[in-house]
Amino acid sequence: MSDKDYVNLMPSPSSLMESLRDIGYSMETAVADIIDNSITAGSRNVDIRFSWNAGKPWLAVVDNGCGMSKAELVSAMRFGSASPLKRRAANDLGRFGLGLKTASISQCRHLIVASQQGAEFTACEWDLDQVEQSVDGQWRLGLLTSEECGEHTLLGDLVRDILAPHDSGTLVLWQRFDRLGELGAPLARERTFNALLGSVRSHLELVFHRYLRPDPGKRRLIITMNGAELAGFDPFHPGTLATQELPVQRFRVEDQEVVVQPYILPHHTKVSREDYDRYAGEGGYLHNQGFYVYRNRRLIIKATWFRLMKKAELSKLVRVRVDIPNTLDHLWKIDVKKSAASPPESVRQQLRQVLGRIEIQGRRVYTQTGQRLTANVQTPAWHKRAKSGSIFYEINRDYPPLKQLKATMQDGQRETFDALLSTLEQTFPRDLFFHDVADTPEKLKAPVIDQSALENLLDQFLAFWSPEDISSEELAERILAAEPFASNRDAAKSLLTERGYLS
Repeated sequence: MSDKDYVNLMPSPSSLMESLRDIGYSMETAVADIIDNSITAGSRNVDIRFSWNAGKPWLAVVDNGCGMSKAELVSAMRFGSASPLKRRAANDLGRFGLGLKTASISQCRHLIVASQQGAEFTACEWDLDQVEQSVDGQWRLGLLTSEECGEHTLLGDLVRDILAPHDSGTLVLWQRFDRLGELGAPLARERTFNALLGSVRSHLELVFHRYLRPDPGKRRLIITMNGAELAGFDPFHPGTLATQELPVQRFRVEDQEVVVQPYILPHHTKVSREDYDRYAGEGGYLHNQGFYVYRNRRLIIKATWFRLMKKAELSKLVRVRVDIPNTLDHLWKIDVKKSAASPPESVRQQLRQVLGRIEIQGRRVYTQTGQRLTANVQTPAWHKRAKSGSIFYEINRDYPPLKQLKATMQDGQRETFDALLSTLEQTFPRDLFFHDVADTPEKLKAPVIDQSALENLLDQFLAFWSPEDISSEELAERILAAEPFASNRDAAKSLLTERGYLS
C-alpha cells in the first residue's frame, strides 16, 4: 500500500444526476429498460399504466416478480448498484446497475419505486428537485412510510389495485415529466405524450417479441398498456411459408456459444400487400435489412451489417438473427441503454463467413423472379446485355414492327431512326427505375395497352411472319411468345382465336 494521501471525493448528487439524464435514453428505450428488471425478477405479467392527468402526466410499470426487501430496494436505488464485471445469472438482462435510475430520471424528475415480498412493503423515492436543493451534498434517498404512501393518492391507488393483489412484485412510478416540451398549447403536449406512448408500444412489441410470443418450452410474458395486451412483432416474418429459413450456424467465443439464424423475407409477389407493408418496418426493407442481435432473447440492436457490407437493394430482404449470452457483454460493448452493441473482431470474422453464404441467396429472390418473367418471352422488345462487368439494355433491332418500319425507309431516314433508338437507350431513366423497383416493386406496373393498339400490332406481326412456312398453331405460339402479347396473353389468345389461328 502506498503512503500517498487520499481524499474521499464524492460526486455532487445533483450534478451527476442531471448529467445522467442526458445519457441518451428515449421514452421507448427507458420503458424497455424498466421491463428488463421485471423479466430478471421472474415476472409473468407487466402492467403499464399512464395518463395525461390534465397536464400532470404520469407513467407506472407494475410487475408480479419476486419483489425486493427493504435492503434490496435501497441497494437497487443506488447509482451503480452492480458492477458490470460481476458474473450474473443467465437470465439477467441488466449490466451496469444504472438502468432503473438513469432510465427513469431521463424522462421525469420524480421517481418512486415500491416493492413487496409477502407481508413486507417498502417504498423509496428520488426527487431531483429536492436533491438539487440539498445544501450538504448528501445522497438523500427518500424512504416513504406506509402512511405517506397512503396519502399519495395516485401511488395508493396503484398499490391497492395492481400491486397488492400479487404475493410479490414491484411498482415503478414516474411523475413530473419535464421533457415533453415547455412550449405549445396543452393539447399539443398531450398529443405528443400520447404519440410517444404509441411509439413505446411498437418498440416493446419488437424488443420483447420473443417473450410475448415465446418458442416452445419458454415461458410467456404478458405486457399490457392501460389494459390492452401487447402482441409480439417478429421481424423475420416466420408465419408464412414464403419466408426462407436458412440453416442455423453456431460458433464459440470464449467458450460461449453464439447462434446465427439467417432469414430471407418473402418477395412482394409471395405475400399479401398488407403483410408486405407491415414487415417492411419503419424506413422500409432497405433500411431494416441486417443483423438483429438478441441478448437472452431480448433485442439489443437491429438492422445493421456492422460495416461488414453495405445495405443494398438486392439484399434488402435478408435479416439475420444473432443470439448472444450476457456473459459476452464485455466483448460486444453493450451500452447502458442496451440499445447499441459492437461485435469483437473474432465475431466479425465469423459473421463475414455467414454473410458470404447468405448474400447470394438473398439476391436470388429478385433474380429468379426476373428470370421467370422473361423465360417465356422469345421475342422481347428489349435485350439485356453484359459487357466488361456492366449490364445495360438495348432495344431489340429485330423486333418485327421496328424491322418492318425500317424496311420502308430510305437510307437517310434509317440513319436517323437508328440514332433515335440509340438516344432512347442512352436516356433510359435507370436511377428512377432502380429506385422504384427496389423501394416499392409492388407499385411498378407496365402501361396498359388498349385493344386497338394490340390489334394493330398483331396485324404487323402476322404480316411479318405469315409468309413463313409454318402452321397456324405454330404462328400463334410464336406470337404469344413475343411482347407485348406475352404480357397480355389472354387478350392476345382471344384475338388469335377470332382470326382462326387458335381453336
